[in-house]
Amino acid sequence: MDIALPGEGGRSTRYRLVGQPAQPVIGARFSRIAYAAAHVVADPLAMTDPWSHPAVDWERTMAFRHHLWRLGFRIAEAMDTSQRGMGFDWTNARELIRRSIAEARTVEGADLASGAGTDHLAPGAGRTLDDVVAAYEEQFGFIEGLGGKAIMMASRALAAVAKGPDDYASVYDRILSQASGKVILHWLGDMFDPALKDYWGSHDFETALDTVVAILKRNAGKVEGIKISLLDAGKEVALRSRLPEGVVMFTGDDFNYPELIAGDGERHSHALLGIFDAIAPVANAALARLADDDRAGYDALMAPTVSLSRKIFEAPTEYYKAGIVFLAWLNGHQDHFLMVGGMQSARGICHYADVFRLADQAGLLADPELAIARMKNLCAVAGV
Repeated sequence: MDIALPGEGGRSTRYRLVGQPAQPVIGARFSRIAYAAAHVVADPLAMTDPWSHPAVDWERTMAFRHHLWRLGFRIAEAMDTSQRGMGFDWTNARELIRRSIAEARTVEGADLASGAGTDHLAPGAGRTLDDVVAAYEEQFGFIEGLGGKAIMMASRALAAVAKGPDDYASVYDRILSQASGKVILHWLGDMFDPALKDYWGSHDFETALDTVVAILKRNAGKVEGIKISLLDAGKEVALRSRLPEGVVMFTGDDFNYPELIAGDGERHSHALLGIFDAIAPVANAALARLADDDRAGYDALMAPTVSLSRKIFEAPTEYYKAGIVFLAWLNGHQDHFLMVGGMQSARGICHYADVFRLADQAGLLADPELAIARMKNLCAVAGV
């Protein structure tokens, strides 16, 4: 099978598919905790004002979560992969969390953690640290009131009002002290969200690291783990080596995740990754190999996904969600390639052509004929 795809300079070239669709291991047991940050499926037929009032296809959105649970993944809900802060507001996120927690209770062994942030504050409305604390309290209260587990997301409002590391420590200490269960923290870099530049009160990584470690040590009994998303393996290893006992590392490094999950023989990272949404069948098979101490088999499966992930997460990185949803569409998890807020327009046709090629080479086109038919349609819309 082959297809004409745009290449360098926009010239159309024939691409012959070479990949074999991945064969996931249903019922596999992993030796790593593996959260997939899941996307949401838009409902284009229900949207009359797509930018301001996006609509969600709840049936397809829940069906995709069942797909991930079936493959053995835990789900990180209402995170940036679901476009929190990029077209998906707290009103929709609250409904997503409510539905997902209820849905998880219908699946034996299903696990779910939900993002708690401050994104319902209007820009400029968070003027003080108390405003930020109250906003976090509202979202924590909603999640924990439903019996859910919270992921404490980075806050644009906190980044805007904090004057230094002590302000971050004050807010995190207050929220963690009040949490009813263990919390996952999320250190999100400004490549994912420019508004988070100099988070933790410093541009210097070592200073920020000291602030985070101090928070973790003071609140170790309330923290399950921390996700770090800086796309820098060295920085993750530096934090991993300083974690207090009982607190685990969740890699959020969509560039270097295979080596970080596998570990260095002494320490390893668990996973909370947006790319697992897109590569779930291969990641499932690879993690099953790792659990069987088959490092070579794990590496062989994971290696081709890295080029794909680096393409999906290329700069401007905050638009990676488009590639995630594109692959869900190619693989039949939804009937259209339209996103909340029209975010599919954030990438060009040559980007999508590259993602198509790399997904094929990684064994991530489950039905190649369907994928080719849909890619041809997208190319036609783009005038290719």
